Amino acid sequence: MQSSRDSVVRSSAAERVLVIMAKAPKPGAVKTRLVPSLSPDAVTAFYSCLLDDTLALARSLEDVEVAIMCPHSDVNELAQLAGNQASVIAQKGEGLAAGLTSVFSHFAGDKQRRTIAFNSDSPHLPRSVLEDAFETLAAHDVVVGPTHDGGYYLVGAKASHPTLFAHDGMGTSNALERLLSQARALELSVTFAAPFYDIDIADDLSRLAAELRLHPARAPRTAEWLKQWELVAAASRSDAAKP
Repeated sequence: MQSSRDSVVRSSAAERVLVIMAKAPKPGAVKTRLVPSLSPDAVTAFYSCLLDDTLALARSLEDVEVAIMCPHSDVNELAQLAGNQASVIAQKGEGLAAGLTSVFSHFAGDKQRRTIAFNSDSPHLPRSVLEDAFETLAAHDVVVGPTHDGGYYLVGAKASHPTLFAHDGMGTSNALERLLSQARALELSVTFAAPFYDIDIADDLSRLAAELRLHPARAPRTAEWLKQWELVAAASRSDAAKP
């Protein structure tokens, strides 16, 4: 007899959509909080690796439609980078709140599809976390993946709720609190994916490098980039220590 979990995992791709929130990898446009530790060109190269590995993670899920939501100006560049791995959709409006609203308006709407918006800098997330998020969403209105800094790395819903992100403050320490407050106001049932971390500051780089040294297959391009970064950083420290 097939388990309920198998029935979710094997559901039609039309019923499950994973949308990566992304920008084109351009200096000064992505991961700007890393710039004090890395040059703008290095940040851009690093983000390209994150995005590539995130696409591979998304494509590794069975029976899931994969898409990218991005600013209108980035559509052509991201479409070239994604190739046939994902459709690329231009968001309506500016900013991440508008992008998230666009995800559920475009992919969920009145179709009642389980749709999850996922950030582009957590390719090291275990695939099982995404599978579990889709599964728990079947019985709830909203699923949220909290980050350790008060934000969230994914949010999913089965329908469009235009005001859910009306007071969104992603990138701030109370982003999750604001989202949950809006969900309560809309009387939506909320469940949670496993807490995780994304990559915003230099300490996150070190944490990710240590993790991928043990499990490089989770994000191979990112693991290789971080390996080279650590070698360069070690050489710089050695040169600085010389009299």
